[in-house]
Amino acid sequence: MMTASLKENLAYFNQQFDGSADFIVRKFQITGTDAALLTLEGLVNKQVIVQGIMNPILHATILEQDPVKKFEYIRDNTLATVDQAEVDTYDAAIQKLMNGFALIAIDGCIRMMAFSVQGFSFRGISEPQNEMTQRGSREGFVEPFLINMSMIRRRMHTPKLKFEIFTVGKESKTNICVCYLRDTVSPKVLSRVKKRIKDLQLNTVLAAGYVSPQIVRKHSHFIFSGVGLSERPDTVCGKINEGRVAIIIDGTPNVLIVPHLFIENFQSFDDYAFRPFYATFTRWLKFFAFFLAVFLPGFYVSATTFHPELLPEELMLKIAQAEATTPFPVMLEAIVIHFLYEIMREAGLRVPQPLSNAVSIVGALVIGETAVSSGLVGAPTLMVIALTATASYVTPTLYGPVTIMRFIFIVVGGTLGFWGLALCLMVMLVNICAEMVYQIPFSAPLSPFKLHSMRDVLVRASWKILSKNIEMVQNMPGSEIKNPDQKGKQV
Repeated sequence: MMTASLKENLAYFNQQFDGSADFIVRKFQITGTDAALLTLEGLVNKQVIVQGIMNPILHATILEQDPVKKFEYIRDNTLATVDQAEVDTYDAAIQKLMNGFALIAIDGCIRMMAFSVQGFSFRGISEPQNEMTQRGSREGFVEPFLINMSMIRRRMHTPKLKFEIFTVGKESKTNICVCYLRDTVSPKVLSRVKKRIKDLQLNTVLAAGYVSPQIVRKHSHFIFSGVGLSERPDTVCGKINEGRVAIIIDGTPNVLIVPHLFIENFQSFDDYAFRPFYATFTRWLKFFAFFLAVFLPGFYVSATTFHPELLPEELMLKIAQAEATTPFPVMLEAIVIHFLYEIMREAGLRVPQPLSNAVSIVGALVIGETAVSSGLVGAPTLMVIALTATASYVTPTLYGPVTIMRFIFIVVGGTLGFWGLALCLMVMLVNICAEMVYQIPFSAPLSPFKLHSMRDVLVRASWKILSKNIEMVQNMPGSEIKNPDQKGKQV
C-alpha cells in the first residue's frame, strides 16, 4: 500500500527505477499542495499530457484545502480523459507506468490517478509477409496488442466479442489478451486456456514462441502443433467465429489460435475467396504437395537402393548412369543435398537484405550446376530434393515438421526399404490420431469421421451450403469425451 507522504512515495519509485534515464518526475503545486507527475519517456504522448492533464490542473480554481478533497475535485471536475483509473498500491502504479500511463500523486493522499496517454512509436499496419493472399485483406497484425484488438473489433461488430487481459512474465510483465465470442466458445476450452495462461512460469515473454508450448501439454512427443499462428485479422476472426480462442501477445504480430487441428494447415483465406471448384482443386493440391514433400525423397532412395524393379527401365538406366559417376551412395547424397539446402535457406533468412541475392546465386551454383558437373551428386537426386523443397512451401505452417520427417524417411528408406517407409507412415498416422487438443481429436473431422464436415475438408462447398450451419469446434466428433486421458493424449 502507498503512504500519504509524497516524499516517501517518490523515494520508493526512485529506488525501484534506480536513476533510470527514462523515468521522469515533474514536481508542481496544486493551490499550495505539493504534487508530482510520473511518466516513462518514450511511452507517453507529451502533447496529450500538457493539453489534457497539466494545463487543466494548473488553471483550475480549487477552493478545497484537504488533499483528498483536491484529489476528488480534480478527478471529477477538472480532467476529461477517457481512460483514467485510481491506483493505491505500488505494484499497480508501476504496472500502469509500464503500459504508457501517466501518474499524478498528491501529498497527503494515499491514492494516485493514472491516465492513459500512450504515445510510443510502432510499425505501421502493412501486408503480412508470411500469409500472402490474392483476394484477401492487405492488413496484418502489428506489435502493440491494443492495435491488434481494434483490428479484430473493426471486423466483428458484435458485443458478444470479448477481450480479457492477463499479465505474464515476472520481469517483462507482458500483456496477453484472450479473445473469443461469448455464445460460441466452448466453456471448457476457455477455462483451460485461461488456467494455463495464469499458470505460466516465465521471467520474460517476448514472442509467441514463449507461450505456445506452455498452453498445450508440456511433455508431449507430438511433432505437430496444436496451436495455430496467424498474422491476418480476417483469418483470426473466422476462427473466433467457429468457437476458437485467440491469444494476442503484446509485442508480437502473431496471434495464437487454440485449438488448432491438423486439417487447418491445408486451409487458407484464399480458399474462401475463389469459386468452389478452384478452391477444391487447390485444397487437393496442398494435400498432394504435403505427401510429396514428406515421402518423395524416402521413396526415391528406397526404390533406387532396394526396389529398382518398381521404376521404369529407361528411368532406372538414367539414374544408374548418373549415380555411377558419383562417389557417395544415394541415401548419403540425399541427406547432404537436403542439409546444404537448409543451410542456404537459413542463410537467406538471416543475412542482410542486400546480401540475400548473393546468397541465392552462390547456393544455386554450389548446390546446383557445380555439384552435378563435378560429379559429387547425381542430377536425379538433386531434382528430387529441389522438387520436395518447393512442395514443402505449399503448406508453410507445416514446414518444420515436414523437414524433420523428410530426414527420417530418407534414412529409413535407405536402410529398411519400403517396409520401413510403411512403418514410419503408420507411426505418423497413429501419432496424429492419438493426440487430443483441448478434448478435441487433432485429426478431426477425418478421424473420427464426420460426413457433414467434409464440405470444408476434402472439398470446399459453396457459401450457400457453408453458411447454413457453421462448424463449431466444440461440435467436432470426440469433443464430448469427459476424460480425454483415457482415450488418448491430451495436448
